[in-house]
Amino acid sequence: MYRFALTPRWILSHLFVLLVVVTMVNLGFWQLRRLEEKRDFNDLVAARMEADPVPVQELLPVDATDEQLAAAEYRQVSVVGTWRASDEVLINNRTNEGAPGFWVVTPVQLADGTAVAVNRGWVPVGVEGDPAAYAPSSEGASVTGLVRESQTRGRIGPTDPAEGTLDRLSRVDVERLDQQVDLELYPVYVDLLAQEPPQADGLPGSIGAPDLDEGPHLSYAGQWFIFATLTLIVYPLLLRRVARNKAAERAAAAARERDGGPGDPADPAEPPLVGSTS
Repeated sequence: MYRFALTPRWILSHLFVLLVVVTMVNLGFWQLRRLEEKRDFNDLVAARMEADPVPVQELLPVDATDEQLAAAEYRQVSVVGTWRASDEVLINNRTNEGAPGFWVVTPVQLADGTAVAVNRGWVPVGVEGDPAAYAPSSEGASVTGLVRESQTRGRIGPTDPAEGTLDRLSRVDVERLDQQVDLELYPVYVDLLAQEPPQADGLPGSIGAPDLDEGPHLSYAGQWFIFATLTLIVYPLLLRRVARNKAAERAAAAARERDGGPGDPADPAEPPLVGSTS
């Protein structure tokens, strides 16, 4: 019944299905590896956020290396100094619960003359044109927040002008901000969690701590494994159906040959009678 499955056409089909199944299984295991990486990352971030805040000057030097920056990300720090509202910039295209808006990044000048860029939070579209609505306190800055590494442009995305003084940036690019601030900036920024005195009128709204969910990796892995399993079930059933159809065709052909099909000499039409007329 299954001799047809050994023909070149069907062998190519088997190889293709095998390749598809192997690919889906590998994609499932890849998603499981991504899940494990995400869990490890979440554990690391949670452990760093649980550590007590320390002054940013104690955690990092102003000329910190890449290794020091990576080790400091998501650590809680305190920043005490004076808001530099004149150097404030807005970060474009930031959403809050689906609503469009901006992040407000304001440098804080420290006692030693250096400065730290602080992401004070989010303001909605329509408010950004009125800086007084979200102006920082004139009483000074006492901030607790999370250290974040400077954002950089990926393969796609808008590019900020390389020169000039900008009041809006596409991302929290500390290096670009440093070009227009006459103080030495730390090469990180801080996501504000709390401040004294509290921000009046609730603006900017705090973006809070990062969401440490595990993402869709587990469900994606399950889907790939289900697809692979269904393929392994459906394909043999398809072969079985094709084999049965071919067997039925052979049986029908044999029956026609045995019974002498229509118009066969073994079953001639009745000859006309001699002398009959039409």
